Amino acid sequence: MKKYIFKSENFLDFLSSLFVIFVGLLIGFVILLISNSSAAPNAFLTILTFGYTSMRNMGDVLLLATPIILTGLSVAFSFKTGLFNIGASGQFTVGAFLAIYIGINATDIPSGLRIILSILVAAIGGALWGAIPGFLKAYRNVHEVISCIMTNYIAMFLVNYLIITNILDTGRGTSLPVPASSNLPTWGLEHIFRDNLRASHVNIGFFIAIVIAIVLYIVLEKTVFGYELKAGGFNKNAADYAGISGNKNMVLSMMISGSIAGIAGALNYLAGTGLSMSIVDNLSMEGFTGISVAFLGLNHPVGIIFSGIFVSSLFLGGARTQIFGFSVEIVEIVMSVIIYFCSFVFLVKTFLSKNFKKSEKEEVL
Repeated sequence: MKKYIFKSENFLDFLSSLFVIFVGLLIGFVILLISNSSAAPNAFLTILTFGYTSMRNMGDVLLLATPIILTGLSVAFSFKTGLFNIGASGQFTVGAFLAIYIGINATDIPSGLRIILSILVAAIGGALWGAIPGFLKAYRNVHEVISCIMTNYIAMFLVNYLIITNILDTGRGTSLPVPASSNLPTWGLEHIFRDNLRASHVNIGFFIAIVIAIVLYIVLEKTVFGYELKAGGFNKNAADYAGISGNKNMVLSMMISGSIAGIAGALNYLAGTGLSMSIVDNLSMEGFTGISVAFLGLNHPVGIIFSGIFVSSLFLGGARTQIFGFSVEIVEIVMSVIIYFCSFVFLVKTFLSKNFKKSEKEEVL
């Protein structure tokens, strides 16, 4: 009986994710039809398939997936411990700046050690930034969503200031470019994910994301520490009664979550794509995309890997649809609608679960 229920839950998880993807894609297609009915079918097919039409495109999908898988894991980790880390954007930004700063200024350190140091400092920066809403939640009962929103904007303006005063490229109005020796190694992946003379920039960052996903699963599901984190987050008073420090574990949970988002920022800007941090008053979207990726993957580390790859393939294909005459704004609307509907997966799962249990009861009767 337990085995049957377990299989049913897995089926409901898959069905829920499939349903929200279908609805999101359907509404996106309708928007394309309204905008340009003759070009809509080709544009829609491009969104779905472009990321898989060549090895180079597949490499680019994995490259784009790396930061959003990690921000998705960041959100999922906090969610599993009873918290909602909507501050991944700020933690991502802090981690990105610190990684770039180390990559630019620590050139006297050997390349390999410098890359490791950049990632570690980014993780520490993200952890400390995540500790702020964690501390406020644990010791002042400030809702983490409110404090995370505030720390997102503080991080954005603070990093803008630090870029201007420390690593500004006055010619471009962005942060200075990261030296090639500070970029993540590719381990020969450019020879696999290439299209004729062009190669993808995919690197070991994707494998780092996979390793982190596996470690998080083991920590949450197979260790006493993970159990204590979940207990402290879901019911602090019960955890305290059982001898588990709920306050301490709330802070630790947000620190771990923040460190993952910080690593995401580091891997995003040390990827060798020439990407620099712009001085703009906009929050990093990777943190918010990670929320949808986490929900679509039902907060399971393995599910988040696949949902991150799926979402990144949509982004890559969506950027290509402009050749069919669609404006940037229409493409952004379509992609936003698709990603937005991914957030409804838990609502769909709850609805399906209720009906599934109801049908089981009727069969028993």
